[in-house]
Amino acid sequence: MSRIDDIAARIARAIDGGLMVPGQRLPALRQACQEYGVAKNTMVEVYDRLVARGKLEARRGSGFYVLAPGTNTIEIMPPAHMAEAVDLVTLLREQLEQVHPVRVGDGRPPPSWAEESELGRHLRPSTTRAATPVSHGYGEPIGYAPLRHQIALMLAERSIPASPDRIVLTFGANHGLDLIIRHLLQRGDKVLVDSPGYYPLFGKLKLMGIEAIGVRRNPDGPDLDDLAAQIALHAPKVFFTQTLAHNPTGGSMSLGVAHRLLHLTERAGITVVEDDPFGDVLPATQVRLAALDGLNHVIYLGTFSKTLSASLRIGYVAAQGPLAQALVNMKMLTVVNSSGYLERMVADLISSGQYRHHLRRLRERIAKASTRARGALEKLGLPPFSPLSGGYYLWAELPEGIDDVALAREASREGIFIAPGSVFFPDKAQVRPGLRINVAYADDARFVNFLRAQLGANAR
Repeated sequence: MSRIDDIAARIARAIDGGLMVPGQRLPALRQACQEYGVAKNTMVEVYDRLVARGKLEARRGSGFYVLAPGTNTIEIMPPAHMAEAVDLVTLLREQLEQVHPVRVGDGRPPPSWAEESELGRHLRPSTTRAATPVSHGYGEPIGYAPLRHQIALMLAERSIPASPDRIVLTFGANHGLDLIIRHLLQRGDKVLVDSPGYYPLFGKLKLMGIEAIGVRRNPDGPDLDDLAAQIALHAPKVFFTQTLAHNPTGGSMSLGVAHRLLHLTERAGITVVEDDPFGDVLPATQVRLAALDGLNHVIYLGTFSKTLSASLRIGYVAAQGPLAQALVNMKMLTVVNSSGYLERMVADLISSGQYRHHLRRLRERIAKASTRARGALEKLGLPPFSPLSGGYYLWAELPEGIDDVALAREASREGIFIAPGSVFFPDKAQVRPGLRINVAYADDARFVNFLRAQLGANAR
């Protein structure tokens, strides 16, 4: 039993045994820390867990009080798994359930960015618009042919040579990652990932018993010296990376880094998986590993979830022909097929020109929000880690002495959802305290005022 569990159990027994009565105020955090001989973060976690169990209620500005059995609190506090988004599952859950009103840590844009566009009008029911004819069978397991053809044309603009038969449609990019992991790897294998990097990937790898080794991320891409060292030390099979508008740092890879990265990985026989979730809103001429490599040693992933809607689970994998077919087989074995209905909807949006019009508006919104976000952070003494890149994220490293996990806990009590940097590192020994910030919410006055109060002299 952990120290947190032990203290929480002792307080719960005292309440259940009548030693603490309803309405009784518990010791303040500082006093409780001295009494139990623990740090403040530990005591905060104890109280939060007891609130979630219905043993205590938190009264803002006053403290924690014993709650009578069956009593409903007037002020609803986030349950324990919402009170701090500090591990892989809780951060994912908060993005889905959306308890906090201020969503600076969210991975998606505001719903209005889609709903107020041609996309929203297209998705709303219409009695005048003719529906695309839909077959009620399973369809081709590789995915709806017209959409694959349209994606092939879009990739050609990015100099990525992918014919429709090399494109496998998936339930979003995460499904594509899952298929690749299942096909290429087995329990006990080692792979490289960005550090900081895409935390849902870490969870998938851990679930499959695969060791994820972090490669330090610089503003212009992976640290190549660190990459070479990790290759020599671990002999990994795969390197998972995001080239452009990186999640979480927001940086994009330079041409020089991309060339050397491909040289190092090809020489070592490592497959590179390039995840490009913001590809549709970024210039086609930007550096992409799949374009430089020609899909020989690179597998390329894309998605419409970041640009259309998180509810439209449509993504794709572009790969060599034999590998693409192997992924189709894995797809059939695991989910049978993806959604022909949604694939037809996306194909219709593209062919009608509505998708390109939507992307133009989305780019403008991202650019304006990014400029505002950078200004807000700089005034707080938190310059972004990387130059603005056209994606949704900025990364801000925190001043020495600021604990990002404790900051996330405190923000949660004020209804602010923060994504602490710690969760984006596969190895906790590599953690550099920071925040992933969604540009759409970064200038929210509640968030700005909260950070200014927490950072004190560091903020202007």
